[in-house]
Amino acid sequence: MKTAPHLLVCISAHGYGHVAQVAPILNLLRAKLPHLRISLRTTVPVSHLRNRIAGEFQYIEQASDFGMCMASAMEVKVEESFKAYSEFHADWNVRITQEAEALALLAPDLVLSDVAYLPLAASARLGIPSIAMCSLNWADIFRHYCSTFPGAELIQQQIEQAYAGADAFLRLTPGMPMSWLNNLLPMGPVAGVGMNRRQQINELLNLKNKEKLVLVSMGGIATRLPMDNWPQMPGIRWLVQADWQVRHPDISTIESLAMDFTDVLASCDAILSKPGYGVFAEAACNGIPMIYVERDGWPEQGDLVAWLQQHGHCLKLDMQQMQTGDFASELQKFLALPKPVPVAPSGIEQVTEFLLKRLA
Repeated sequence: MKTAPHLLVCISAHGYGHVAQVAPILNLLRAKLPHLRISLRTTVPVSHLRNRIAGEFQYIEQASDFGMCMASAMEVKVEESFKAYSEFHADWNVRITQEAEALALLAPDLVLSDVAYLPLAASARLGIPSIAMCSLNWADIFRHYCSTFPGAELIQQQIEQAYAGADAFLRLTPGMPMSWLNNLLPMGPVAGVGMNRRQQINELLNLKNKEKLVLVSMGGIATRLPMDNWPQMPGIRWLVQADWQVRHPDISTIESLAMDFTDVLASCDAILSKPGYGVFAEAACNGIPMIYVERDGWPEQGDLVAWLQQHGHCLKLDMQQMQTGDFASELQKFLALPKPVPVAPSGIEQVTEFLLKRLA
């Protein structure tokens, strides 16, 4: 009797955007291949994974990468990041050997990485098929922030070689160009599509029909906006996470709704966030206008913003406006626009079919 194929998925915990990319694909993959064994190796809390990913999986609480060291969702600690990379690559060959030993014990038939490069290097050494999938890669991010440090060139080469050694790099749309990768395969957008439950939300929050509901979500890296100081904006209700403990008369908490996050997003009039693949793609694929504040030089954001300007509605605010809430007039005009047409998340089917062929 043929044993069930085993898929090992390494998910970066650099925010929740990587889970947002992986989850819709794993859900469709499981529907098409019910006997598939899935192991998830990540430090993303298992509670968040179970909210996003259907069915059983083995949870291995271990980091495969660290991305960049962050002061907040919008600010990179550049020197700390380079120091962390220097330590990570101090004896690169030994690290690959240790990773290969760990993978050999897990014995996967296929490794999918979003988007750690160490598992790809170890998979190549063992001869295990491996796929990288993401809208970004750490080689380009590292080059952008750390290329001027002494010793950066060797680290850069090692990261690039690991990505180039994968069977394929599935670059999701929107994404960074990555023209240096010979194994690059462009894929469509990947995002969860929610159910509009606005009528139910209106009843729960006692919202009037003409009131606008704006979801505020800064992703998985802890960042709190000073909304306590924002002025009241007539006709606007804000939805924020409960642990921010915002004291403002127009605030309601996301948790009070007891709904799936994607359903909440699909029910709102707009979302306020920072540029990141998960939130940008989900906003576009649910037809929800995006209000954003630029991140501190994050190199992926230009590609994300350009795509969203083409396929949705977006309003850029500066950090001063975020601090003071001084954007009421811009917000009113923005919310008066007709909602954009949702973008089809075509990448879910594309990536799933690609993985099915590899697992077969």
